[in-house]
Amino acid sequence: MTDRIPVDEHAAFVRSLLAGLGARPTERVALAGALGRITASPVESPVALPPFRNSQMDGFAVRADDVTDAPVSLPIVGEIAAAPGVPAPLVPGTAARIMTGAMLPDGADAVVPVEDTEPVGGDVVGVLVLRPRRAGEYVREAGSDLAAGEDVLPAGIRLASRHLAAVAASGLTHVLVRERVRVAVISTGSELVAPGEALGPGEIPDANGVALVAAVRAAGAVVVHEGRVRDDANRLRGELDAAHDAGAELVLTSGGVSMGAYEVVREVVVPLGGWVGTVAMQPGGPQAAGAYRGMPVIGFPGNPVSAQLSFELFVAPTMRAIAGLPPAEHARLELAEPLRSVAGKRQFLRGRRTADGRVVVVGGPGSHLVAALAASDLLIVVPEEVEVLDAGALVDTVEL
Repeated sequence: MTDRIPVDEHAAFVRSLLAGLGARPTERVALAGALGRITASPVESPVALPPFRNSQMDGFAVRADDVTDAPVSLPIVGEIAAAPGVPAPLVPGTAARIMTGAMLPDGADAVVPVEDTEPVGGDVVGVLVLRPRRAGEYVREAGSDLAAGEDVLPAGIRLASRHLAAVAASGLTHVLVRERVRVAVISTGSELVAPGEALGPGEIPDANGVALVAAVRAAGAVVVHEGRVRDDANRLRGELDAAHDAGAELVLTSGGVSMGAYEVVREVVVPLGGWVGTVAMQPGGPQAAGAYRGMPVIGFPGNPVSAQLSFELFVAPTMRAIAGLPPAEHARLELAEPLRSVAGKRQFLRGRRTADGRVVVVGGPGSHLVAALAASDLLIVVPEEVEVLDAGALVDTVEL
């Protein structure tokens, strides 16, 4: 690779480094930790759903033949709650008060809702059924939702709350899912301190570590190691070793990839056959890609906006695909105002939708403008050959 490469070429190179992460092993996880995970195989229900005949309404369990000539008065012989136990069989010519979800007694084949009845003898002795009911009305038959042994979920589905409810209703406590990609995030820079620490002269909070960890999780992967190192190649190697020992399959770094001194990612990655150079984009030109002890290492610039956009452009698409998440939304939108761009570089300008569905630029092109990025909801993509766009022009956008 040359030192100035097209955006699409670098994106393809990063995808090739990450290709081996796609074939995921499986693990069995409890339902409490399964939200958002991808089922590795079909989930079979060991029981029928529902497991027994039960009432769909609060009302009265009856024999349909006994209410054919309604209105008709029936004596109440008992009450059946949604609780453990088997109710006594229903004697012909009687009714049993029944609650929603309660087991239907043998002999009963219909339920009369409360609102279709009137009390007789103080609402205890009997009930007046106001209209006829057919057999099966307001009755949930066993297995009417799912038969025992059938699949409650297919393989390859991303588990949402509704899926977990179906698995739990089947009596299962665990589900087999694909393992998430295990990622390490390492910030480099002697000027960095943990957010919240008092700042000395020349020091800044490490925004990249916080942002990249959050971005990795949002993309469906798991962070197994977080680190922050000074501009010292040996310390970075030690942090990479710690990431390897933590089981990381991918390392994301920020900083240390430019052309100046103290570029520790360059010092470590290049001797191992990695690439550090410039991509024809703004922000985010300096980039790195290589490997360390079998782990792909993708290096982003140290400027916070550049680091976050680089992740979204080069790594997030692969991570989201592996995690079963939909890709970021792309749309063609109309500019609400004119803009200027730099020829020869693909610009990724921060933008925001207006109330009328158009888009405006938020802040300038600087890679340090974190507040402008926070105020944005999309990226405006300006091609390399474009220098001026008028208001009303259509532009490609990527949802943030």
